[in-house]
Amino acid sequence: MTGPEPIRPPALAGGARAARLSRRGVVAGLGALALGGCAGAPRNPVPQTLLDAADVPGYGRIRFWGDDASSIGREAILAEAGQSRARTDTPDWFFLSISGGGSNGAFGAGLITGWTETGSRPEFDIVTGVSTGSLTAPFAFLGPAYDAELTAAYTQISREDVATPLDLFGILSLGAAESDAPLRRLIDGYVTDAMTAEIAAQHRLGRRLLVGTTNLDADRPVVWDIGAIADSAVPTRRELIRDVLVASSSIPGVFPPARIAVVAAGVAYDELHVDGGATHEAFLFPANFTANDLDLWTDGARRRSAYVIRNGKVSPQYAVVKASLPAVVQRSVNSLVRTQGVGDLYQMYENARRLGVDFNAIWIPASFTMVEPKPFDQGYMRAVYALGRQMAAGGIPWSSQPPE
Repeated sequence: MTGPEPIRPPALAGGARAARLSRRGVVAGLGALALGGCAGAPRNPVPQTLLDAADVPGYGRIRFWGDDASSIGREAILAEAGQSRARTDTPDWFFLSISGGGSNGAFGAGLITGWTETGSRPEFDIVTGVSTGSLTAPFAFLGPAYDAELTAAYTQISREDVATPLDLFGILSLGAAESDAPLRRLIDGYVTDAMTAEIAAQHRLGRRLLVGTTNLDADRPVVWDIGAIADSAVPTRRELIRDVLVASSSIPGVFPPARIAVVAAGVAYDELHVDGGATHEAFLFPANFTANDLDLWTDGARRRSAYVIRNGKVSPQYAVVKASLPAVVQRSVNSLVRTQGVGDLYQMYENARRLGVDFNAIWIPASFTMVEPKPFDQGYMRAVYALGRQMAAGGIPWSSQPPE
């Protein structure tokens, strides 16, 4: 497999929603909320009764509800089984789930590239990503040939490469404190036609690249099949992949939600999608996915192993909080994100055990005490990246259980 031409590093704006909000972002977001109905471009949202019928025009089955396995559809599972049956050289299946975490996405990047160096990194049959994990996922999916680009993505950017502040008019009209224009440009820099074609080729071999967003109107997680989008004949497929990655990384209140055009019952509507971390920090399968579903999907694979990279810590971290509104809000959101991330690990562990899948997870250890001085600080990201590589060097210390 040949890697792409050198590209500008992608943005890392996703992550645990507002876990890395700047003070300006918090204050501006709260101010916009206080002004209430003054903001927002006109919308034509999908009626509740048509939510299940809404599709992106021109595409087939490219997404499903992340909280309902039945939305995948039996025909889709049968099609997956047909493709997996053709892969006679892969009797074992490997799943990789990469969580949100903002700047801490550098940990997963370092771990994955360090894993390559050990010679034990498998080719993953399914790669899933949320938020910053969704930006890592295409590189991890396409394999070691993209390790150099993955390294650059998490060691060579700064906040200016991710976002620019909005003025008051922008805050009111977009419902956000920061413009996502830099993020879109950077994602455009690596989701090239060549990368799209390579993702499509791997999709045709039966491998899957899945990214999670949150549908704000439905208040539900959505899983997008990036390979199916890439393998379509729609001329704007690359732009849709970019929009989905932007949506998965759009921290509510900081970045504007991504607007996705859809059609339901022959009428054009729009959906608002934000950071997948608003509903799940990481995912493998819907909670009601059955063992029979998985057996059929993987065509009776001998062994199925899941690896979960949690781009963050799982234990409480002491810090003196200033008695100010931004500091209290930021600290509270950080706590919420951490506990939700732990909860997702437990849910994935229980699902894996129920489905007969070997569970392996890793997270940033409590012994790493460096504090990020500002969002997307390059020195911090390089240190977290180095930590991931160091932990991989001696053989990744996977945990077979969620944190206690």
